Amino acid sequence: MKAKTPRTFAEFKLNNRIKVNRYLNYVLWFFGIAAPAIALGVYLGIFHDISYGTCAGIFGIVAVLSTVHLILYKKIPTSLVTSLFALTAVDALLAYMALSHVSVYLTWFLVPFLSLLFCDTFTFYYAIGINTVLMVATTVLSAPYHVSLRADYDTAGAYLADVLGGFAIESVVLLTAGSIMLKLTVDYLSKLFRQNTVIGDQKSAMKEKMEILDSMAEIYDNVNLIDFIDHSEMSLRDEKQKKHGIDLEAQTHTLMNQRIQKQVMPDQLDDFLNFTNITTVRERLKNKKLISADFIDVVSGWFRAQYITVGAAPDGTPNMVIYTTRNVDEEKRREEHLIRIAMTDEMTRLFNRRCYEEDLIEYRKDPLPDDFVLLSLDVNGLKTVNDNKGHAAGDELIKGAADCLALSVRNHGKAYRTGGDEFMAVVRADDPESLRRDILKKAAEWRGAYVEEVTVSVGYAARRDHPDAAVDELERLADADMYAEKEKYYKERGIEKRR
Repeated sequence: MKAKTPRTFAEFKLNNRIKVNRYLNYVLWFFGIAAPAIALGVYLGIFHDISYGTCAGIFGIVAVLSTVHLILYKKIPTSLVTSLFALTAVDALLAYMALSHVSVYLTWFLVPFLSLLFCDTFTFYYAIGINTVLMVATTVLSAPYHVSLRADYDTAGAYLADVLGGFAIESVVLLTAGSIMLKLTVDYLSKLFRQNTVIGDQKSAMKEKMEILDSMAEIYDNVNLIDFIDHSEMSLRDEKQKKHGIDLEAQTHTLMNQRIQKQVMPDQLDDFLNFTNITTVRERLKNKKLISADFIDVVSGWFRAQYITVGAAPDGTPNMVIYTTRNVDEEKRREEHLIRIAMTDEMTRLFNRRCYEEDLIEYRKDPLPDDFVLLSLDVNGLKTVNDNKGHAAGDELIKGAADCLALSVRNHGKAYRTGGDEFMAVVRADDPESLRRDILKKAAEWRGAYVEEVTVSVGYAARRDHPDAAVDELERLADADMYAEKEKYYKERGIEKRR
């Protein structure tokens, strides 16, 4: 029966029990050789008090005990019963031989030492106990025989007192020495297996990490393992996975980034070099899982660079880092598309009010340029068209006004739809009045399928005309100018109020 490689001390004891039981079975069968050897001694006249019957008895007992133990070993090799039976069988065989006048005093004490091989406290104390019981019983039963052979003892009691006293001393020595040996062995093996378990867990964790890294290597365009302990870098996409040293005193970028930076857009190069500076990565990544930044490759478009912590010191400083780059150009395009959708009015394709408000936030941060202009536009008569010709005609009117505004300011700035029929434009222009005239001219030329004309009211406020005004004040002034134009339109058309 082949035992698996043990990972714990408990598993080791079970595997070891199998091995020791196997060897003890060999020992039991080996005792069978004693029978013919003793018989030869009887034949040669060496053993006078031993009969051939004793030899046959030894052989028979060995055969029975060895067979029973072999059966137990085959059926229950890891059982404590199998081990205890083997030790008991050896002691029983020794007892029979001693009672048959075969002197085996030294062998009595070998049995407890054999039990130490099991590395088990209970087995050792059992072996001591059964060994002591059989040794004492055998000595008592064979005392008359030994006294009859010796002149230095008058009675069996004197013999027993002498022999058993010696056995007692030897047993105490055996018990003490064996206990110490057993404890030292068990403690050492337990510690060894604990260390082996830790090492095994570390190997498993490292294997899992390497499997993850191998998977990452398939996902990313570049994968670099940076070890700050041995100051090295290694490309996981490289089949040879060769380590290259990093000199942190003289080197600010890894070999991989020295290669990548050659393809970064010139206007982003400084940002890229700052982000990938190897001398500051650990500090920037401290207590973080990752840091990332996006840059443009002149050949393949947008890519994302990331530093990912895979091993850190107790204070959170990374000791091992994965550096990756991955092309995100398609992702960026989708992102820009979603931003355009979020910032665009669906009907007119102009920028929407959300975009307008966010742009104003930016204009509030810094001083406005001298040619900064805000335009405000409103469609005239929209309600009348909706009421008389339907909402399809009204929508056409709004789209027409949007087209006129967009075509007029496209080279100067951005146009926004900020309400139902309300529009704004943020432009850079030295002559805003000409822009107003251009919008009104295009509106006059416009023709629709449902509506013959579109009229709009346009107002503006220029930074040059109001140098002390902030962007919000310019917005108010542009709206006021537009409403003034609207009132003027109504007056010219004889409309007393807006409907």
